[in-house]
This record gives sequence, structure tokens and C-alpha cells, in this order.
Amino acid sequence: MAMLQKKRFKIKVMKQLLFVLMFLPLFAIGQSGMAQITKALSSGDIETLGNYFDESIELSILEEEGIYNKAQALQKVRRFLTQNKVSSFAEVHQGATRSSDSQYVIGNLSTNGGTYRVYLYLTNSGGKMIIQEFRFDSE
Repeated sequence: MAMLQKKRFKIKVMKQLLFVLMFLPLFAIGQSGMAQITKALSSGDIETLGNYFDESIELSILEEEGIYNKAQALQKVRRFLTQNKVSSFAEVHQGATRSSDSQYVIGNLSTNGGTYRVYLYLTNSGGKMIIQEFRFDSE
């Protein structure tokens, strides 16, 4: 009886390990992009952020919002971050859809102009996380 239980336990562990190994590369791709994005936000690195913008992005900066092409969105974010020099970004919450093809991040961006709540919505496109929605709200 004990041998049967040990065998079932080993099979269960092996199934779980196989499951993790199958999906680990997908998770690592998403986390790598997410880490780069939050690092870029922390330092105010506009160029790196722009590398993750979708071709069309929903952008909201305080009261101004709209859907912009990548170049327009980059210009607006650049202007905002130039006027509000970034001192830090602290992630408050991060999550993903069940299928892990979309992720979101909520955090606080500290600048010389005040603290702003930042919302990012990203999707996986060709193995790369891209920003589809970007919001800066007053705290």
C-alpha cells in the first residue's frame, strides 16, 4: 500500500514539474519585458518605454486622453516625463489574464511635480509584451 502511494506521489510531482517546465519560457518572456518596462519607468527612460509601445496606443495623461499612433504617444509621454522628472516608480499591483496573453501593472510614479498613479495594460505579440494602454493619473 505504501509503495503505491509513493508511486502516485512521484507521478503527481513529475506531472507538476512537466507543467512548469512547459510554461516557464512563456512566463519568462513576459516577465523580462515587464522588468524592462518598470525599470524604464523608474529611470524615466522614454526610449526604452517607446520600444514597448504598440503601433496604436490608448494614452491618458491626467485629463488628456485619446488613441494615438506610436510616434504621437511617444512624443506626449516624453513631454510629460520631461516636465515631471522621475525619481522612482513603485509597483503596487501586477496581474495577468488566465491565458497569460495580457498583463497589467499599477504603480506610483514619483516625480519632482508630484506622485502619479500609473496603469499599464500589455499584451503578448509575437513573444514580446507590448503596451496597449498607458495612463498617468493624479494621486
